[in-house]
Amino acid sequence: MPEGDVLRRTAARLDEALAGRALTRSELRWPTVAAVDLVGRTVLRTAAYGKHLLTRFDDGRTLHTHLRMEGSWRIERTGTPAARAGGQFVRAVLGSDTWTAIGDRLGMVDVVETRDEHTLVGHLGPDLLAADFPGPGLTEALRRWDLRGADPVCDVLLDQGVVAGIGTIWMAESLFARRIWPWDPADGVDTAAVLMTARTLMGRSAAALTTSGSSRRAAELSRQVHGRLRQPCRRCGTPVTVGRARKPPYERPVFYCPTCQRA
Repeated sequence: MPEGDVLRRTAARLDEALAGRALTRSELRWPTVAAVDLVGRTVLRTAAYGKHLLTRFDDGRTLHTHLRMEGSWRIERTGTPAARAGGQFVRAVLGSDTWTAIGDRLGMVDVVETRDEHTLVGHLGPDLLAADFPGPGLTEALRRWDLRGADPVCDVLLDQGVVAGIGTIWMAESLFARRIWPWDPADGVDTAAVLMTARTLMGRSAAALTTSGSSRRAAELSRQVHGRLRQPCRRCGTPVTVGRARKPPYERPVFYCPTCQRA
């Protein structure tokens, strides 16, 4: 599932294409909002919160989308064949006279009053990449973390109700950077240091991400443990292994170095 760094980049791409422009095309191919027409509305901006996208309009409404596991937004020049958006997996199309944004395989599509956005994201913890983190966001995340007691630290990092935006990639990379065994009890680690490490790594990735395949490949090569099963640890040479976070049916893979991250 795309994590907070990818969502930040996606929001920025949508803003580059649509912010400040009136829509000339609006298609929401989702049963509960299929009748919603946004043509003529001006896009104010798209904000990322955790793994959610909130596209706000000048009439006080917000289009909420979530990428789930396979979703994505792509930008095409209006009038080109690619902008026709005829694929069977297209779930949303927002077009201006210059650019068309196409949402493929989206996992959630909602339209709400902007003032009611909290009904969609209010259950989440603070956004790890928000401007108030550190600050009030970190303070609230620490409070929520404490409520999890001795739960495995990998489980707590993946809990979007504690802090929003982090997933399996940056959970694994943050714990590796801090030399923490993923199943250590959460109440026995330096919580602020773990969260700020995650924020730093994700922020660096968000700044570097582009749509080019070469940069994405470079991002994959920069990872220390995630996705590197049986490859040598870049720090000590021990083969990277993989375990499991959380209980079925919500389990997730956890890549780690058994030498650098001892129990």
